[in-house]
Amino acid sequence: MDQSVITRVVKVAQSRFAPGHLGELTQQVPFEMVDAVLEQACRVQRRVRDLPARVVVYLLLAGCLFADLGYPQVWRRLVAGLDGLPAALPTASAMTQARRRLGPAPLRALFDLLRGPAAAPAGTRWRGLLTCAIDGTIMTVADSRANLAVFSKQRGGPTGGGSYPTLRLLALVACGTRTVIDAVFGPASDGETTYAPRLLASLHAGMILLADRNFGAGFLATQVRGTQADFLIRVRTGRGAPGLPVMRRLPDGSWLSRFGAVPVRVVDAGITIATAAGRATGRYRLVTTLTDHASYPAGELVTLYHQRWEIETAYLELKSTILGGRVLRARTPDGVDQEVYALLVTYQALRTAISDATATVPGLDPDRASFTIALQAARDQVILAAGVIAGTTTDLAGAIGRAVLATPMPSRRLRTSPRVVKRAISKYNARGKVHRTTYKATIAIEILTAGQEPLTTRPCP
Repeated sequence: MDQSVITRVVKVAQSRFAPGHLGELTQQVPFEMVDAVLEQACRVQRRVRDLPARVVVYLLLAGCLFADLGYPQVWRRLVAGLDGLPAALPTASAMTQARRRLGPAPLRALFDLLRGPAAAPAGTRWRGLLTCAIDGTIMTVADSRANLAVFSKQRGGPTGGGSYPTLRLLALVACGTRTVIDAVFGPASDGETTYAPRLLASLHAGMILLADRNFGAGFLATQVRGTQADFLIRVRTGRGAPGLPVMRRLPDGSWLSRFGAVPVRVVDAGITIATAAGRATGRYRLVTTLTDHASYPAGELVTLYHQRWEIETAYLELKSTILGGRVLRARTPDGVDQEVYALLVTYQALRTAISDATATVPGLDPDRASFTIALQAARDQVILAAGVIAGTTTDLAGAIGRAVLATPMPSRRLRTSPRVVKRAISKYNARGKVHRTTYKATIAIEILTAGQEPLTTRPCP
């Protein structure tokens, strides 16, 4: 995007007041930025409307904060704090037409401006490298004829398949702050390795990419290494495992090999998890471009791989905390694109506000900031109409930050939970006992030499 367009303020004249605020989040998504992307996408309204384009953008973002409400109810919250001021009262049909006129392009451009790792304390990096993770997730969309033309339903077993069409979202997330570096999405019929190459342009030297076994393909590793970023990828060890010949054994038990066209180091580890429910040992095989065993000890690499779960937590915040497990509202593919980008913009704005707040307290780990508290604080700011008129004093923490810092969570405890289906794709598959118990755990790591097996080989929960 042309920098002159981004920085220029587009003056929008309106004959009546229409709210366009998200409280403190307006600092993360300022009017000037919204106006700039609207101009770039040629979506600035040609005549005065009750719902000018800028207001529709903020309506979509507010809809993500209040995912359990329809847009008319979201509008009432936007105007709730404007007693005594004239406010437009659009109908539900007018809101639908306004969202359709806007289209997905401005929200996509807004996400492109906001995405990227937030500034974070040095402790969120590992040995000077920005740790990021890549993974995918499934989201459900409205069961409409238009959506079914693009998004298919998941197939199930003998008891039935999914009730709604689905899309696949693939994201690149900074592990320290859980901010989104980049994201792509589309029909779930395409796999993760199909979407992954579209994210590689956001990788560069000084980053290390963590990925699970679904990304353990030689061609993808070659493409990742072509960006000059390092990687730490788990690969399969049983049937279908890639060939990783021992080219040179290293003193720490790891060995040098080749993965695709990339020289790599292989770390085999037996990980034993002990809980009140018993003990289980599993085998993990990791391949990495960090071939210097003295600078990057094998045990530390195994521990680092656990940070990959930060992206799972990010998806939990996106799908459960914000959406509450709900189906996306939009009933057309363009509307789905618009809504997903709005969701990503809202999530990124909240995560950036959290990172800005924790950065004001030396030594405070961003993990201790509650995303739920930040979300509730943002909702309160919308209802109070806070930030409609910008103040002259810069508040580095802000209302969201103060709420987060007032009640930090305790340091993360080591807990584990059996990896089972907790939400079936069909109501029929949900019958029976669903195990959601978590346990306090201790973990022991044993680095294995090539060909060695762990003491016991039962799957880890």
